[in-house]
Amino acid sequence: MRAPTGDQYVITRQTPAGEAEAVITQVAASLRGYRVGGIDLTEPYPEDSTPPSGLGIVLVPWPNRVADGRWTLDGETQQLALTEPDRDNAIHGLLRYAPYTLIDHADDTVELAASVFPQLGYPFHLETSVRYALVDDGLTVTHTIVNVGAGRAPVAAGAHPYLKIGDVPTADLTLRVDAATHFEVDDRLNVVAEHPVDGTEYDLRAGRRVGDLDLDDGWGSVRVVDGRSSHSLTAPDGRSVAMWGDAAVGWVQVYTSRSLKTPTAGEVAIAIEPMTAPTNGLNSGTGLTWLEPGERWSVSWGIRHEGFGA
Repeated sequence: MRAPTGDQYVITRQTPAGEAEAVITQVAASLRGYRVGGIDLTEPYPEDSTPPSGLGIVLVPWPNRVADGRWTLDGETQQLALTEPDRDNAIHGLLRYAPYTLIDHADDTVELAASVFPQLGYPFHLETSVRYALVDDGLTVTHTIVNVGAGRAPVAAGAHPYLKIGDVPTADLTLRVDAATHFEVDDRLNVVAEHPVDGTEYDLRAGRRVGDLDLDDGWGSVRVVDGRSSHSLTAPDGRSVAMWGDAAVGWVQVYTSRSLKTPTAGEVAIAIEPMTAPTNGLNSGTGLTWLEPGERWSVSWGIRHEGFGA
């Protein structure tokens, strides 16, 4: 029987920390698993499953939520489908259930492409692609969006990886979020304000134990050093796994789940989500990239590991 996420693309690479392997799916171009030296560095899900809680999926042409699925374009209200019906929001873009087309597949890289056609609430035509590449110290992911329509199109990108260090309970890892502001939200998790983290429980720059946290929260003003931001999980023995983003990845969402349905999920799982725009960006305009007809835009993020031996 064919997998519910379509074709499965396996990439491998020999690295100083042992063999690296990632599995990417045709549907949603999701990262179904990533391991190095036999240790899972992302939460894997079974081949006969759909991605639980958005595990590993691509978020295009916007990440996170749009309040009421409604935004305004040139004075006209646009109404997106409410894909988070219990909160009356549109969430995580338009490719969550889309099958991608294989563009290229080598030993340690794979590139997939999908179209966004004009539709309810988003009257734009985009061609998108995502390229996964294993490198010696991690995995690099590059998203490219081309506006093939007739008018300017607002775009943003993100992803939904759940990070872990597979031989350590995730609850015992230390989370560091290197960001200076935190978004206050309403009871539907839509942004109402942005505040400095200084002196608050949301200042995670020094790190806190994952098992002590209950989060579905966004941060802004991420610190960029040498063109990259980085947010990490660290084990008691010093090994770490980090989600990095290039200069366009100015926002991050962190979600702790105590109900993730995968064979390896323990007490808690944690998603560290790179975003080029914050929650409700189609309304605030914050972080949006407006592409002219024919214009191309790319953004990269990835996962890096430190302290792992062969």
